[in-house]
Amino acid sequence: MSDLPKPSATVVVLRNPGRSLELLLLRRASSEPEKPGVWVFPGGKVEDSDRALAPDDSERQARYAATRETREEAGLELATDRLLPISRWITPKMSPKRFDTWFFLSAIADEANVQVDGTEIDDHRWMTPAAAIAAYRAQELRLAPPTYVTIHWLLEHASVEAAMGALSKQELITFHPRIIPHDQGACILYPGDAGYDDRNPDAAGARHRLWSRADGWHYERD
Repeated sequence: MSDLPKPSATVVVLRNPGRSLELLLLRRASSEPEKPGVWVFPGGKVEDSDRALAPDDSERQARYAATRETREEAGLELATDRLLPISRWITPKMSPKRFDTWFFLSAIADEANVQVDGTEIDDHRWMTPAAAIAAYRAQELRLAPPTYVTIHWLLEHASVEAAMGALSKQELITFHPRIIPHDQGACILYPGDAGYDDRNPDAAGARHRLWSRADGWHYERD
């Protein structure tokens, strides 16, 4: 186990082709041919070069890391000052690798050309949020919980403008997931859930949680 999560950043890149909101997913290269890599948003660890640009500002360091990683992994140039912070995810202490990851939104022109690096990233897809969730359900995509939850947040928005406008008004949540065994499947409690403080999935009240069941992730948020 590691006690100190590594500072990291990721960007949900959005576009509006045909007036329909799409997001960019990248597939991480896998060392196991029989097991395709997980699909992620562009991103990675904060490097010394990012820290040097903003020595006393962890969010700004994350912004520099987010734009640098997007350029390296997908060949896209993003404006650092136009990234919209929407959440922060800190890996539970039980995990062998821990990250403290800022999640940002960014919009790009519809005609922007994605060029994956071919080393860390071996494929990409532009997908509507609904299509991404459907592909996950069909076991076409592997998604980690933060990616799955973030895609869910975008389901109700028809355009980049609507998504950016709505999420800019949402309180930024710092996720410290609390994983609780349950007879319905593992329950991952998030801030805002009635059972979060007491680690009690059966507590009455508001819901903000992710279930891990035999058929995959299921997100609940009141």
